[in-house]
Amino acid sequence: IKQRVVYWQSIPCSLLTIPPSPALSGKAYVREKVCQEYRMLGKENFRTLTIIANSRKYSNGTFEEIGHLVREIVSLAEMCCADGADPSCYDAGSTALSLKSCSADSPFPAHPGTAECCAHEGLERKLCLAALRHPPQPLPCYLQPSDKELCQAFRQDPREFADRFLYDYASSYSQAPLPVLLASTRTFLSMVSTCCISPAPTACFLKEKLERKTLSLLTLTSNRICSRFSAYGKDKVNFSYLASLAQKAPAASFEDLLPLAEDAAEFSSQCCDSVAEDCMQKRLLEHTAKVCTTLSAHDGRFADCCTGKNLMENYFCILAMPPAPTPRLPEASELTNKELCGKDRALHATRSLFELARRHPSLPDAVLAKLYDSSGKLQGECCSTKDPSACLDSRRKQMEAELLPFLEKASQLCRQYSKLPFLEFKNRLRENLRQAEPEASPAQLEQLLEQQASFASTCCLPDAPPLLCASKVPRTASPAPCAAAGPAPAP
Repeated sequence: IKQRVVYWQSIPCSLLTIPPSPALSGKAYVREKVCQEYRMLGKENFRTLTIIANSRKYSNGTFEEIGHLVREIVSLAEMCCADGADPSCYDAGSTALSLKSCSADSPFPAHPGTAECCAHEGLERKLCLAALRHPPQPLPCYLQPSDKELCQAFRQDPREFADRFLYDYASSYSQAPLPVLLASTRTFLSMVSTCCISPAPTACFLKEKLERKTLSLLTLTSNRICSRFSAYGKDKVNFSYLASLAQKAPAASFEDLLPLAEDAAEFSSQCCDSVAEDCMQKRLLEHTAKVCTTLSAHDGRFADCCTGKNLMENYFCILAMPPAPTPRLPEASELTNKELCGKDRALHATRSLFELARRHPSLPDAVLAKLYDSSGKLQGECCSTKDPSACLDSRRKQMEAELLPFLEKASQLCRQYSKLPFLEFKNRLRENLRQAEPEASPAQLEQLLEQQASFASTCCLPDAPPLLCASKVPRTASPAPCAAAGPAPAP
């Protein structure tokens, strides 16, 4: 495994997207691209990268399912990329692979979209199957074993150890850009293969882990950034990041924060799917410098995060920063109907939500994201009608009646969660629920308690998983999880 890792470290990520000859197209394009990768990487490295790519793609697949798929893909490449292989070999083999994917007893990772793909035939079916991808896991679930456990597993079966690590790590951090994931897995396996044969493994692991620290933070951070980008898209990421900064530095102006949010959305769109080896790290470090330059003067906490020499550690500190205490700000002016439906309506709506976010720093991202969607929907439905003002006035009253109580209760729930130890938080929440729901049975109260405690512990965090938390936020303000948080606790 040591020799495999050393050679693997010398392989640039650009080989994963080798451009085929301009004369090639369709089936020949696919075959030539795969075969160029296979020949230049060699069987073992091609196999390794196939494990990573498919563990990312099917992040909910089991180790055994990924293993079946990898064996088929590597076998197909080995057979059809050999000198003198029939030109039709790869197309015939990939067709057989797609038929196997569509069989009732398919050993490959299950995907809810498979049935729709299998209704097609030929190239259309293969393209459809190739486009399937599992949504990212809500939170990374890879837990690194102790150094002793790592070495025990490594010595028992180095190949099995490497394969399982690649699967576990790539499926857990499936949204990290491929070059970042490759670099992180390479250095980890190199560390294990070096330190487990070292005469002083403890000292070796300590040294190697310190050297990997920046790369480990980059993997964790970029997975978080790209998970949000995958869930939200560029425009919504722009708003989400703007709202997060507004909650952490409410003294900063819209004009200060909007360029930072736009920069974050831009580098996310450029780097999350890029195979350029330094795209994410280079752009993220540049962005960190901009954030530190802009916000250190506004907030001492940003200044503290930005004092370190390691920009990646500085950004991770900023990302993990909790929201600021509720600021004392003058009441925000309400958007006029003309602004809501005018030329710059998107900018006006974003500014209005920015003002809301900075005044309610404990509001979770999932709630703000729902407000962003609702704002766009309101403008879309009303601004194209014959009487936009009448439509807006009617809808605005309805939204205010539903949303304002909900926003206060959601904000209060997260404020309590951030201030109190978890057991004390649950006890306070239980008492609030008893007061708010006097007719509820003990079983109903416990169910409400668990729903709201689960929401708070998952979605009130700075790194809350966007898709999971979006599913926990009700369409209107009336149902759980946050609608019955009860009166505010005594300070």
